[in-house]
Amino acid sequence: MSRRGENIRKRKDGRWEARVIVIDEVNKEAKMKSLYAKTYKEVKEKLLNFNKDKEDKSPDPKVDHLKAVYFTNAADSWLIKVKKSKKHATYIKYYGIYQKYLKTTLKDMKIEEMTTRIVMERIDKIVDPDTTRSCSIWKSINCVINQIISFAEIHYNVKCPQISINIEKNPPAPIQVLSQAEQTRLLNNLYNDMDIYKLGILVCMSTGLRLGEICALKWSDIDFHSRTLTVCRTVQRIAVEGRDTKTMLLVGEPKSSFSKREIPLSDSLIQLLSLYRKSGGYVIKGNMPMEPRTYQNKFAKYLEQSNIESKNFHILRHTFATNCNNSGADVKSLSEILGHSDVRITLNRYVHPTIETKRCHINSLASIYGQYLGHTI
Repeated sequence: MSRRGENIRKRKDGRWEARVIVIDEVNKEAKMKSLYAKTYKEVKEKLLNFNKDKEDKSPDPKVDHLKAVYFTNAADSWLIKVKKSKKHATYIKYYGIYQKYLKTTLKDMKIEEMTTRIVMERIDKIVDPDTTRSCSIWKSINCVINQIISFAEIHYNVKCPQISINIEKNPPAPIQVLSQAEQTRLLNNLYNDMDIYKLGILVCMSTGLRLGEICALKWSDIDFHSRTLTVCRTVQRIAVEGRDTKTMLLVGEPKSSFSKREIPLSDSLIQLLSLYRKSGGYVIKGNMPMEPRTYQNKFAKYLEQSNIESKNFHILRHTFATNCNNSGADVKSLSEILGHSDVRITLNRYVHPTIETKRCHINSLASIYGQYLGHTI
């Protein structure tokens, strides 16, 4: 049992352990130290006393040895904290950014001597030309650097301005949805010789589930009585710490707290699911989650069979959102079904009115003008 945010946990031997950060005065490196007690209350008191002593003994910011707090030392301690307090996938992402772009590049940098110009000059030397055009990579690099700086300010009493990398935004990629003709061909393919894999694609077209969500869906997540589906987990393949090629399939919580949601199912979809219903396990693969890359490949196969050019699996989510919008669904309901934190995300990224919908609006306007004209005659 752990106490999140306190670095306190109960060990298997029954003792309570609190983890604190200390500075090795010999080599000026940050290290973790454990405080032990028989009860949570006792170890909590030890932790409070330790922090109080640390504050009382806070060194003068002008003392020279404070300048020996290096970026990599602070980063190592920060990663320990992230590993304990964040989702594993988040930790792996931050760890990868640090290892690839920052560890070697900024290893001899002292925290309080860091500036945006110096950081940019160093990173520019190791980032390949294609990566420099990636807005998301630069955002991640900037985020990790500033989180480490903020961590160092709190735990090492050093001051450094936040790094502000000038990120040149990439032009937004055009969002695609399946046309009505493509949807018709795909649906015909799915209903022809239906199996559990094809049914999973149909579920995504009918609910807007993400690839990782459908691959991690369990039969226990479907309530056949209330005709609802609950999204409470996702699966993704992530890199294993310390190795470049080794990966693992990780089942965890959804993308965000808003991604945990309940989605109503149509009567026809419930009837189809009932034909394949099992007492337990995962919907698509039974005793284990479906490998997302394998399911993406199956989707590509169904598209090819339907005479549709290759598309990313996520197009099903955009198509679902667009169909709901064109059918008159209110944006708030659609946003909650998709698991968005803000309706603006739904409107800006997922709602793509078709030309038929736009034509309908134009014709409605023409009809209104006609009525005005008739009234004036």
